[in-house]
Amino acid sequence: MQEAPGEEAQVEPYRASLAGGVVRVTVKDRFGELEESGYGSKEGHELTLRDYEALYLLYARKLDLREEGKEVTFERFAELCQKRAHDSWTKFVIYRDLKSRGYIVREGFGFGTDLRVYERGDYPKKAAKYVVFALDEGIEKGMDDLQKSVKEMAKMGKEAIIAVIERRGEVIYYKVSRARF
Repeated sequence: MQEAPGEEAQVEPYRASLAGGVVRVTVKDRFGELEESGYGSKEGHELTLRDYEALYLLYARKLDLREEGKEVTFERFAELCQKRAHDSWTKFVIYRDLKSRGYIVREGFGFGTDLRVYERGDYPKKAAKYVVFALDEGIEKGMDDLQKSVKEMAKMGKEAIIAVIERRGEVIYYKVSRARF
């Protein structure tokens, strides 16, 4: 059975600041733990989180996000993210689902809304095995685009996975491979 956010042993949340649309966690705030778990990118003495990572940590009540000293709630940050990128909610939903399954998830390779997914225990020793990319239910995508993406992922040695988000927010995964007729 999966634990709901906030049901696990309460640990003090990571402290982060939001400035110029960027979420940063500093060294003194234990960002090493986050980095080892596959979050963000290190820049000097700070860890910069991507929007979906910060959203996930806010959702899980593991992040205390502040802007000019004021608390930034999950809802407010989600609105800010959605204004910046139309696919931010989609990426967050997939990210949240994969994290709840115990995977390490990193930024993708630019195939639209995509994420690299590592086998359990492989990060950072091995490369990501999967590239998961999103298709929202009800949104059309051309077969040529899909075929091109799958071909490129195969060249990189990655398995392509399509994540379809249903209207209720449930994520369903489909493994895709090239076929020759």
